[in-house]
Amino acid sequence: MSKKNDRARPGKDVEKTTDYYKLHTKAVKDLAEANEENSPPVSEKELRKYRSGFKFRIPDLVKIMFIKWWFPASVCYFFFWGLGTYVQDMLDMLFITGIALGVITDLLTNNVLRFLEPSAGAWSKWLLFYKKRYATFPLNILYSFGLLFLVFTSYNVINVLLLKASSSADAAAFLGVEPIVFGLLYMGFDMLVLVMRNTFRNILADARKPGR
Repeated sequence: MSKKNDRARPGKDVEKTTDYYKLHTKAVKDLAEANEENSPPVSEKELRKYRSGFKFRIPDLVKIMFIKWWFPASVCYFFFWGLGTYVQDMLDMLFITGIALGVITDLLTNNVLRFLEPSAGAWSKWLLFYKKRYATFPLNILYSFGLLFLVFTSYNVINVLLLKASSSADAAAFLGVEPIVFGLLYMGFDMLVLVMRNTFRNILADARKPGR
């Protein structure tokens, strides 16, 4: 009985060894043939665990707010300040600035945000018009005129409050238009409009759920 077992052992060992190498050969083949189509989806959060380098990560909202501040501030610097000595009429200046803001928003700001987002559509709620179409160009210009109106209304309100708080109604209490505050106000109203839009969408989505 023991002789039969001894004779049977080598065959079983060979089978185990063969199965072992088959499994590893299959694993190597799967790895060599791996691509985006046959690989399981992996989240960006999981991928970050295996990336080397500096681990500090800037929050997405901070990136979005910085981009939405930087471009309007640049428009203020190059157009409102740059053309200030050539365009004397304030309405003409506001018209030029509004057009520039709309064009920059459509061609640069929104495209940069789409490029930097961690996955397609991840930042869509922070763009009034996420999908790029020909219609977004005039719509962004109209939207920029609305934000520009809110920005300059805020300047007027701030200056009225400063003059009332000042002991003497002089120019020292006057807040002039400059890139940093202009960009902050423009970005602030833009984010406020988007928060209101997103909140309204969520309310409608909840109302449409069955059982409500």
